[in-house]
Amino acid sequence: MAVKVLVVDDSGFFRRRVSEILSADPNIQVVGTATNGREAIDQALVLKPDVITMDYEMPMMDGITAVRNIMQRCPTPVLMFSSLTHEGARVTLDALDAGAVDYLPKNFEDISRNPDKVKALLCEKVHTIARSNRRYSAYNPPAPATVSSTASTVARSTAAPTARPASSAGSTGGAAPKRKAYKLVAIGTSTGGPVALQRVLTQLPANFPTPLVLIQHMPAAFTKAFAERLDKLCRISVKEAEDGDVLRPGLALLAPGGKQMMIDARGAVRILPGDERLNYKPCVDITFGSASKSFNDKVLAVVLTGMGADGREGARLLKQSGSQVWAQDEASCVIYGMPMAVVKANLADAVYGLEDIGRHLVEACV
Repeated sequence: MAVKVLVVDDSGFFRRRVSEILSADPNIQVVGTATNGREAIDQALVLKPDVITMDYEMPMMDGITAVRNIMQRCPTPVLMFSSLTHEGARVTLDALDAGAVDYLPKNFEDISRNPDKVKALLCEKVHTIARSNRRYSAYNPPAPATVSSTASTVARSTAAPTARPASSAGSTGGAAPKRKAYKLVAIGTSTGGPVALQRVLTQLPANFPTPLVLIQHMPAAFTKAFAERLDKLCRISVKEAEDGDVLRPGLALLAPGGKQMMIDARGAVRILPGDERLNYKPCVDITFGSASKSFNDKVLAVVLTGMGADGREGARLLKQSGSQVWAQDEASCVIYGMPMAVVKANLADAVYGLEDIGRHLVEACV
């Protein structure tokens, strides 16, 4: 059965172009279009699409407000189109918090210069998020990231994170994690990762004793804004990693988009140019692999929601060194691709629901 798509954009050119690209796929059917957020809500209620593509900046009602309303009234996977700017990153992260599943750059030059690549990527994204777990009967997004610097300071020291009820289906039966003096917690993720990381990291106390590195598949223009957002919401500190940054307790270093992050034996990160031969920049496998070489059995790695299998080979190297590997369970993933690859390869020491992972990290790290 074809995936039914609603295309939402105030630009007539972009609506037509996206509709043409999607309609060329025999397994996708464009069932309608809308020119603003209000129309999008009305069309979603009537047409009941499997996927909605959504622009942000529109008259009458913007895309983020529309996403929030759609998630409340008829939860539907939404693919946002975003500009590759710092402001575009901030808006996209707001949209993901509101309930959107994934995003694509809204780049007219790419459409003209690499039409085949754009077509393939757009159709792949639509098919993937159509199979996602984002059709909640009552979607409950995380708390919005609009906190002041003063509120952020208070949150670091006193606030308890807001959490949904734990989703532990498929977990290791609530088994306690293995306690150890880990030298590093490494977390890798992709589609659904920005919200998943927010849920995990907001559960960690300011005095969390183990350094962290985060590898999120994300464009170069987005990672600085994402790190800033996490830093405001979390009691630990979060920053975009720079070459030479030193690992330390209570600090999470986010791999910069478009580059690779490696860990050396002295506890410093090395930021390397992104290799065009690699699909992912940053790549979870590369960071996990370097951590296994530097810290042997003293790494706790976590693979969260995401498309593909990035992280599996890095997890294999970590297991060979004696380190621990956890995977997010299927029920709480937006896309059960990366964790599934680890689980199917028998590399996961534990499988936990998303709401349990932060608590277990605190229990495991002594």
